[in-house]
Amino acid sequence: MQTIGVWSGPTPAFSKSDLIEAAHAMRELVHVVLDPVTGRVGLARGGVTASQSNGGQSWPLLATLPPTYPEWLGDRSFTELHRLRFPYVAGAMANGIASARLVTAMARAGLLSFFGAAGLLPDRVGKAIDEIEAAVGREDEGGPSWGANLIHSPNEPAVEYAVADLYVRRGVRHVSAAAYMGLTPAVVRYAMNGLSRDSLGRVHRKNHVFATVSRPEVARRFLEPPPDDMLRELVATGALTEDEAKLAAHLPVAETLSVESDSGGHTDNRPLVALLPLMLALRDEIVRKHGYTRPIHVGAAGGLGTPAAIAAAFALGASFVVTGSVNQAAIESGLHADGKAMLAQAGVADVVMAPAADMFELGVSVQVLARGTMFAMRARKLYEIYRAHDSIESIPKVDRERVESTILRATFDEAWESTRAFWAVRDPAEITRAESDPKHKLALICRAYLGLSSKWAINGQTDRRADYQIWCGPAMGAFNAWTAGTFLAEPSAREVVQVALNLLEGAAVVSRAQQLRSFGVPMPAEAFDFRPRRLAARPFTEHEARNA
Repeated sequence: MQTIGVWSGPTPAFSKSDLIEAAHAMRELVHVVLDPVTGRVGLARGGVTASQSNGGQSWPLLATLPPTYPEWLGDRSFTELHRLRFPYVAGAMANGIASARLVTAMARAGLLSFFGAAGLLPDRVGKAIDEIEAAVGREDEGGPSWGANLIHSPNEPAVEYAVADLYVRRGVRHVSAAAYMGLTPAVVRYAMNGLSRDSLGRVHRKNHVFATVSRPEVARRFLEPPPDDMLRELVATGALTEDEAKLAAHLPVAETLSVESDSGGHTDNRPLVALLPLMLALRDEIVRKHGYTRPIHVGAAGGLGTPAAIAAAFALGASFVVTGSVNQAAIESGLHADGKAMLAQAGVADVVMAPAADMFELGVSVQVLARGTMFAMRARKLYEIYRAHDSIESIPKVDRERVESTILRATFDEAWESTRAFWAVRDPAEITRAESDPKHKLALICRAYLGLSSKWAINGQTDRRADYQIWCGPAMGAFNAWTAGTFLAEPSAREVVQVALNLLEGAAVVSRAQQLRSFGVPMPAEAFDFRPRRLAARPFTEHEARNA
């Protein structure tokens, strides 16, 4: 082995337990040394290094590794741009499951989180913004970074646009754009609002879109400048100024991608190891094509429930990571304790795909918890009935009665009356359409069950536990296995910041163990196993801060 000098100090670590201890002390400088007698490779901490021995006991030096920190796992330009301490994001779980309380806790710890605005009307989203700003202040006035969700709503474009308009008016500077299949005026208006150029010609963006993508064709739309005709339309309606549109024509819609693999909720179930490198290559191709000079960050989402998974995402080149299912089980989430207890029992195989409420007619599915609930089976039954029949009246009597008694717990007529009352407030045009289109009426009744099933879980309506719709990916089962026997095994202890800090701390330990193994250190398997413990976000020392 080629040496780079010598190391002198206390006896290096060669035993299994000592190697594990040295590897887990990842905030310390560590030296890889060689035992010249046995040929073993070990680890040394402290001591001194020199180009050659000056007498006394010393060991040949093979390498020196600097300290590593959870804060440094991702792209440091990402944390600098968004004023974060950690390259870690809590995703926007819909219907307020990613609650204002959760967003506040994350923001205070230097972690980014998105309020789960999907499925909520603008008034309800506005109240959440009020709550967050009351707790942590406005970002434009020096408060910490946080964001909210903007979901593509093909059935309710007016609601989507109203929520985007709310974010512009209220100065919400980070938005997670989810479930998009193409660009809409709402997301482009938000992304390009407030563009300006300073005296040096540098472009400044007020608003940051985190585009959640799982398909290259969708990612490309967000990485390219918006279509000219859409910009002209936005200028014509006063949504953008002429100057903003001119700058927008040379910028990507989103400068941050969250690449979503096998996640809870909307997902294409793609493996991260195949998807993320593809998206990174696409990013690089489009950057070269347009000559972008501003950084475009690509993060990893989906399937991230253990330190090893987080470390793997960063090793693949992710600028940051996004967690979802594991935060849904946190005490700050908007899910009822009954649902959180069900999540705490989930294994990696206890998930299944089911029809999605927001894109029911398109056949889009979401990944949900299977253990302890019959929602997925019942939702699929409704979709089969919708596909096979053009009206309620055409459903065979036996099927109709079975659906009424076991799923709807009401007659179709009664279900329509409650559905009609809902749309009378939300969008009366849907009622008009349903009364002239029997199949659409059937779709609305089916969608009502799908929508209510998630609210039953959020509200803890235990008489409908068998119908709970709880969005969940396999990361939840992996997280439960990792936390078994530790304080995080208990739902009542799963604070969202503790979850984040433990995942990041563990990822740093796993990354350090792998670094050492690549230098020839015979790392025991236990060196890659970080067990959850209560952690605090330790302040940087002056030296660490200078080098962050």
